[in-house]
Amino acid sequence: MYVTPDQIQTANKASVEAFLAVANAQFSALEKLANISAGAFKGAFEDSIANTRALLGAKDVQEFVALQNTFAQPAMEKAIAYSKSVYEVATQANTELSKVAERRIAEWNENFVNLLDRVSKNAPAGSDVAVAAIKSMLAASNSAYDNLTKVARQATEIAEANVNAATETVKGLARKAA
Repeated sequence: MYVTPDQIQTANKASVEAFLAVANAQFSALEKLANISAGAFKGAFEDSIANTRALLGAKDVQEFVALQNTFAQPAMEKAIAYSKSVYEVATQANTELSKVAERRIAEWNENFVNLLDRVSKNAPAGSDVAVAAIKSMLAASNSAYDNLTKVARQATEIAEANVNAATETVKGLARKAA
């Protein structure tokens, strides 16, 4: 029942793999956010140049004001698209990190149950009840974790639906204002 070097190596390898999975997910999310932001800033800069040129070509105040009003709608739509893209990247990153956490928890549970089985084989008579109680407690905590995960997923789906609804509402208001 001693810990062997192979067990230590396996545990360390699993920890490093989990760390690398988290780092990879975070790097991927940051890379996507940087690309989205760079595209948005480039688009905003190009739009501002085009809008300035159009405003400079206005022949009177009424045309100037009319041009300004036409710039608001596309800018609003681009801001909404940017926000939605950032939200999608954050949701994807959260999903990836949740998967890593779920795998680690499953591995931990499996290792803990294996440890309990080994301990129970070498334990004195009458300790079966304590081992069974621990296994029961572990099963209950796993059930609670599964329920919590389901609730979190449902909350995420509701939040996503609310974001989509709010986006459509803002788009509708922007169209009416235009």
